[in-house]
Amino acid sequence: MFSLVALAVWLMCLSISEGSNSTFYNPIIPGFHPDPSCIFVPEWNNTFFCASSSFNAFPGIPLHASRDLQNWKLVGHVLNRKEQLPRLVETNRSTRQVSRGKESLLRLTESSGIWAPTLRYHDDTFWLVTTLIETWQMLRDGTTYDLIHVLLLDSSNSAHGSKIIFKAQDPFDPASWTDAVHFEFEGYDTEPFWDDDGKTYINGAHAWKIGPWIQQAEADLNTGKVGEWKTIWNGTGGMAPEGPHIYRKDGYYYLLAAEANGKLKGGTGLGHMVTMARSKSIGGPYQSNPSNPVLTNANTTNYSQRVLSFQFGFAGEVNGDQFKLSDTQMYFKMPPRIGPEWLNFPMGRETVMTSVRWNEGEWPYFTPVEGKMSGWEMPLENLDIEGSGPLISLGAVEGDAFDFPPNSTLPAHFTYWRYPIESSYIVSPPEKPNSLRLTPSKLNLTALNGNYAGPDGQTFIGRRQQDTLFSYSVELDFQPTEEEEEAGVTVFLTQNHHLDLGVVLLPASSSTQAFPGHNFTTGGNPTDLKLQFRFRAMSYVAVPADVVAPVPEDWLDKPLRLEIRAANMTHYSFSAGPAGSAFQTKTLLYASNDAVSWGFTGVFLGVYSTSNGRIGDTPAYISNWRYTPEVQFRD
Repeated sequence: MFSLVALAVWLMCLSISEGSNSTFYNPIIPGFHPDPSCIFVPEWNNTFFCASSSFNAFPGIPLHASRDLQNWKLVGHVLNRKEQLPRLVETNRSTRQVSRGKESLLRLTESSGIWAPTLRYHDDTFWLVTTLIETWQMLRDGTTYDLIHVLLLDSSNSAHGSKIIFKAQDPFDPASWTDAVHFEFEGYDTEPFWDDDGKTYINGAHAWKIGPWIQQAEADLNTGKVGEWKTIWNGTGGMAPEGPHIYRKDGYYYLLAAEANGKLKGGTGLGHMVTMARSKSIGGPYQSNPSNPVLTNANTTNYSQRVLSFQFGFAGEVNGDQFKLSDTQMYFKMPPRIGPEWLNFPMGRETVMTSVRWNEGEWPYFTPVEGKMSGWEMPLENLDIEGSGPLISLGAVEGDAFDFPPNSTLPAHFTYWRYPIESSYIVSPPEKPNSLRLTPSKLNLTALNGNYAGPDGQTFIGRRQQDTLFSYSVELDFQPTEEEEEAGVTVFLTQNHHLDLGVVLLPASSSTQAFPGHNFTTGGNPTDLKLQFRFRAMSYVAVPADVVAPVPEDWLDKPLRLEIRAANMTHYSFSAGPAGSAFQTKTLLYASNDAVSWGFTGVFLGVYSTSNGRIGDTPAYISNWRYTPEVQFRD
């Protein structure tokens, strides 16, 4: 970790180069980018880095970089090879969603995978410590433990979860990130800390149903060997103290954590809050801040809700991540933007930033989070950022316009669900250049029981929804020959929550309506197979009934255009038509986004191909992939 002296020198240089732009916009990294852990590294060209959770998405643990805190680029993924962490393919369900808006529903929701990474830079090395949640299990007394988190993780290589360490010398080089080193801890939300005496610690949140504690142990990050775990703080009395981060400042160890606020649900619920304590000794005892909580949006109408410390970052002090602009630090966290009745938040938790005033010897003061933040000088604009990913400038996202030309690769921000079968995704195949060939998986997007997909996986690839209003479309060339062969577009949250518009071969009797603007015919043999548009949805709330409409006769044997739009803050439209003829594109239906506003993650917009559990290997060809941002609601 760079020294305080180096930081002071950087601040002196910064005072000369600060710009006059005192406004920035939240979220700074829109879309499903939860649990941000951010650092400032002067040794790497004065660059800020932010890592975020990925759960079952792959490549995993996205890494964004910025030179000015306002323009961010996806520069890579920490988890980018299957051999780094083979067990990701085996992740199963792991949590119950307890609270959702004003509802209380005890339902299983698939939230396994990578939780809450902590990114640090120390001794010329980038370190990332995180947890792989694999499945739910039973408590030692035999009772089921899955009410908010499934956190009884009994060993580093158990079938239930792993605490893992990655490191790299070059964060921009995917090959630089090592395979996982495992360590033992009965909990989650882990972070490394290097003290002034040379000792290294890991701090983490114990499985709160067993014991709501923040714990700490000495550790060797190279081997994964840890010492005895000791409880250093129990929080302020809120549910589930978690997300611990320690910062060394003015002779104190400051400990930040997240807790549930009163009777409101925790985990990542609307009542979450940031609390703080400090001690003269790293092992405690820790004294709570009398002004706790230091940050929360609970009981407000703010569009950004669920302000947490559950893996967040300041941006860079020694032993932590905070970055000083004048006398103000910048702080990162991940509330979702929530629509009417607190039920509509399809983008999930996003990375936002606010300022913190931290005077010497005093407790810090956090500025409440808003969509538009003003009043602090920022670094001069600097777009010189390595990496091939899309740029996010002042909170505005680049759109997609991909035609998959020969000799090209898939864009850096395209994402699979767990590890892909690489041969199922071929860019510009010789039989159809300028397209993406999808080989169908036997399993559809729900797969096995809505939680597991087995080693053969699912043919799905997508990109995050990053705008409140958008349009997403592709052209699909697909000529199935077997019943239930299907390819299409989807709004995908998890295997338990998705909205799909597909082209599928079905018996004529399956039709529920005519395609809009066409007549519904009932003649012919009802068992004859016909190419049909089909909308169907999976969620724990009420979803529209299946819609099945025959593809019009004059569109058969031709590419089709499928489109998803965010019609407003609460509904998607699903439309179809012939490729190259936008005026013939018609909307089949609207579906509420509350079906995909659940749990810890956010939605992807993408394409899929499946035989729905039957025989069939007809490829689907995707072209003219377009994502167009339209409106970003912030406040």
